[in-house]
Amino acid sequence: MLKAGIIGYGTLGKAISDLIVANQAGEVEVKSILVRKKPGINESIPQNCVVTTDENLFFDQDLDIIIEAAGHKALQQYGEKTLSTGSNLIVLSVGAFADYEFYETLKVVAKKYNKQIILPSAAIAGLDRIAAGVLGEIEEITLITRKQPKSWYGTIAEEKVNLETISEPYCIYEGNARNAAKLFPENVNVSAALSIAGVGFEKTKVQVFVDPTIQANFHTILARGFFGQIEIKVQNTPFKENPKSSPIVAMSVAKVLRNLTESVMVGL
Repeated sequence: MLKAGIIGYGTLGKAISDLIVANQAGEVEVKSILVRKKPGINESIPQNCVVTTDENLFFDQDLDIIIEAAGHKALQQYGEKTLSTGSNLIVLSVGAFADYEFYETLKVVAKKYNKQIILPSAAIAGLDRIAAGVLGEIEEITLITRKQPKSWYGTIAEEKVNLETISEPYCIYEGNARNAAKLFPENVNVSAALSIAGVGFEKTKVQVFVDPTIQANFHTILARGFFGQIEIKVQNTPFKENPKSSPIVAMSVAKVLRNLTESVMVGL
């Protein structure tokens, strides 16, 4: 039985925990959850799980793997400690790796302690194909992300367009993936994962749209290279509680955990 810890118990962290408890993630149990404040009495907590605001208590649970589901700052704060205390690390806030020095430091720590940093497909598809294709030559990769206006509150999108009255799609960003990941840390983590799988942050092109005509989150990946061409269109149903993310992200983590605990691994 794999012993898992979760950093963060917001919409995404809870969804991951629920899938594990429902036996959708293979032979895994949630042993510890690190939170900023204790959950309310009405929130479901896995049995025999330590829920704490104390990082030392959290890391003292002899965890095999830790899932980061709490944002860039949490990854920067706890990523190195996760690896150095003997746990593999599943990263959802991949956009934090747009910070080159942080990414390189974490890789060095992982190698030193013989641990892995795992990046799930999360909200997009095709990372396996991109990662394989880069073994040849990839000429171009473009990501186009479209989300409804309520997904963009609290971002620089509010400075570029009126999210209350916008009536047609509007491009709020066009540039490379490094800047996209830094500007939209909760909305465009997919650009970072795509960059790491493929041709890097500078060479990966990104377009970001506020789109009042849609109710889902859309990601389109276009790639061309020695392997041929890829055009992948993904439509994700957003969480009602947090439209910036989608249930498929939690399902993707459950799939990674299942691969780690079962005899047959699919989609690597």
